[in-house]
Amino acid sequence: METIVNTLVDYIWGNALVYLALGVGLYFTVLTKAVQFRYIPEMIRLLRERKESKEGISSFQAFCMALSGRVGVGNIAGVATAIAAGGPGAVFWMGVMAFLGGASAFIESTLAQLYKEKADDQYRGGSPYYIEKGLKLKGFAIFVAFVICLSYGVLVPGIQANTIATSFNTAFHIPPFITGALIVILLGLIIFGGIKRIARVADKVVPIMALAYVILTLIILGANVSEIPGMVKLILTSAFGTNAIFGGIVGTAIAWGVRRSVFSNVAGAGEATFSSAAAEVSHPAKQGLVQGFSIYIDTIIVCTATALMILITGMYNVTPPGTTTPLVENIPGVVAGTAYTQAAVSTVFNDFGSGFVAIAIFLFAFTTLMAYYYIAETTIVYLDKKLRFPFLKLVLKVIFLLVVYVGSVQSVSLMWGLGDIGFGSMSYLNFIAIVLLTKPAILVLQDYDRQKKAGLDPIFDPREAGIQNAEFWIEYSNRHKRIE
Repeated sequence: METIVNTLVDYIWGNALVYLALGVGLYFTVLTKAVQFRYIPEMIRLLRERKESKEGISSFQAFCMALSGRVGVGNIAGVATAIAAGGPGAVFWMGVMAFLGGASAFIESTLAQLYKEKADDQYRGGSPYYIEKGLKLKGFAIFVAFVICLSYGVLVPGIQANTIATSFNTAFHIPPFITGALIVILLGLIIFGGIKRIARVADKVVPIMALAYVILTLIILGANVSEIPGMVKLILTSAFGTNAIFGGIVGTAIAWGVRRSVFSNVAGAGEATFSSAAAEVSHPAKQGLVQGFSIYIDTIIVCTATALMILITGMYNVTPPGTTTPLVENIPGVVAGTAYTQAAVSTVFNDFGSGFVAIAIFLFAFTTLMAYYYIAETTIVYLDKKLRFPFLKLVLKVIFLLVVYVGSVQSVSLMWGLGDIGFGSMSYLNFIAIVLLTKPAILVLQDYDRQKKAGLDPIFDPREAGIQNAEFWIEYSNRHKRIE
């Protein structure tokens, strides 16, 4: 089974997807005039908007839900595997992909808002919705919905559950089957409570856990302050092929940096489109900007924090794929993943370090599982409307919880392989879709730019922007005008 999965992963995550992710990010960076950089102050301002309604959650809650999906085990275990395969240089290329990915994240989340609709008394939207409405390709939209539902409902959740169980076993010697049962019980209480409960948990837990993790990193950097210049030099020389040890694996560093960046922040992969569509905002571009900022939090801050802790303490090994001889073996016998981070933290905090990382992983991964369920449920709502299978939502809940439990007791490599298949498949489909929907996305941004230059708080009317099939926004703008 693992051999088949790994073969599929190699095909899906070949150079084609690496170049596609980098290319799409660069493409939208140019077309939007670097929207992810020029609107950073506006992104921060929009985070303070807490408007919500009966149908929608606040922009900040949508930000936290998306961030809970982005900030998961990819930020701890994923960074470690990138270093283990591509060396320290992979960290640099993760950052490059994140900066370019900010533009892709803006585009996809703006499109999700543009083509959202009301369903079961909630705002619903995401990649299947904008593919159907924007591209007018219903068959393709249904196929994408199936792929996303399969990925987030079956293939991907096991990674998060498995990492929680592994870290708890390492830190507290708790058997995985007990940890798995606990996760299922807690998760069941939340997902049966609906999107409002998911959003309320996310906007409380996510900011606290991210801040605590960054503080931990600063303490470790402070304890090793004399090593910082050498660490920075190591990352840069490894990234550009001038390092004596890692100079020969630059291509691997780029591939694994991009691969784990996409896995972690999922910019352009479609994941954040579902929570983005649920937000109550006055203009689609507002949520696009908020989600663009979440890429910085995920990769530039949290992923970089993990990488710096691992590298500055030297708690890593590097064995490029396809080889058996390590280029570096600082911690013999330790499998790449959360153990690298736990070992790094333990150099300063002794036994406390392993436990802290285990708890951080639990919070990161558990909130990610909440986000995964919401995404899978939204695709079920879409398919229910299109295919008339009203029982699917209950079936999804049962299958999702079962997958979480099974994932917690399965092998690490199998779970990561299945997750890579899911993320890779979705990424191909969504990258293609958002490139084909470039025109309406840019029209929305231009409308936002125009209103901001006029000193207005932008209100979106698709008729003024020249965009069709955005029925929600026609109703919204009409209501707003009546209020005025």
